[in-house]
Amino acid sequence: MEPGRDRRYVITFSCPDRTGIVARIAGFLADAGAWIVEAAYHAEPQDGWFFTRQAIRADSVPFDVDELRVRFAAVAAEFGPEATWQVTDTGVPKHAVLLVTKEPHCLHDLLGRVQAGELPVVLDAVIGNHDSLGDLVRAHDVPFHHVPFPSVRDPKREQGKVAAFEEVRKLVDAHSPDAIVLARFMQILPAHLCEEWGGRAINIHHSFLPSFAGARPYHQAYARGVKLIGATCHYATADLDAGPIIEQDVIRVDHGDTPDSMVRRGRDIERLVLARGLRWHLEDRVLVHGNKTVVFK
Repeated sequence: MEPGRDRRYVITFSCPDRTGIVARIAGFLADAGAWIVEAAYHAEPQDGWFFTRQAIRADSVPFDVDELRVRFAAVAAEFGPEATWQVTDTGVPKHAVLLVTKEPHCLHDLLGRVQAGELPVVLDAVIGNHDSLGDLVRAHDVPFHHVPFPSVRDPKREQGKVAAFEEVRKLVDAHSPDAIVLARFMQILPAHLCEEWGGRAINIHHSFLPSFAGARPYHQAYARGVKLIGATCHYATADLDAGPIIEQDVIRVDHGDTPDSMVRRGRDIERLVLARGLRWHLEDRVLVHGNKTVVFK
């Protein structure tokens, strides 16, 4: 591959479905001289909605990404005010901030993947409500911020949580990240942060949602006697563990498993599911529509 050919401009677009959408976009790109390297489409028949993701070689068009946005905006406008779209440049690094507590497995996995160049992201900071993971984070040359949260026995707990989340918000917003990753943060984001960070706040929940939402899902699964446990990567919303799902996976368990062994085995799934979901988000492969997603893998 010649230098520069790896750089892509990525167009994502959705609108009410009708005839001629693919032809119009393809014609627009052809007229610009764009070399398409990926093209994916999906039409949702139940609500009549169309989705596409197009990736073109950046060096194939005679203008920059800003000009591409201006030109594509005119195309998108032809499909009405409900159309949503964006144009991104893979030559511009994506940024993320991670939120953690005491559980190290998802954090450790993401730090390793970033260091190995397996995730297309710059980690601007890690914020923890405990300081026990600080040394691990700093060993990867990533800034760590400790924001303590009040204990359940604190009589002023609610006031303390509001203040703590305000500090978290300031630290996150200072970086304007493309992704805010709740890597087993184990704190419920307030509704206003879910709204402010909508489409960017990514959570890993340790169950196959919608089963066993909320706290201690592995213990819930053990009590129910399930034969499969899983993990779910989803966008955080004000509805607890009910946001648009990006990725899920499962692992088989049996009558010999205990809650502790389910927790241990589930960690493997959590790592994989979060890494996949984050990658697809960073690569602009996830299009949200209502409470569902279209993921162009």
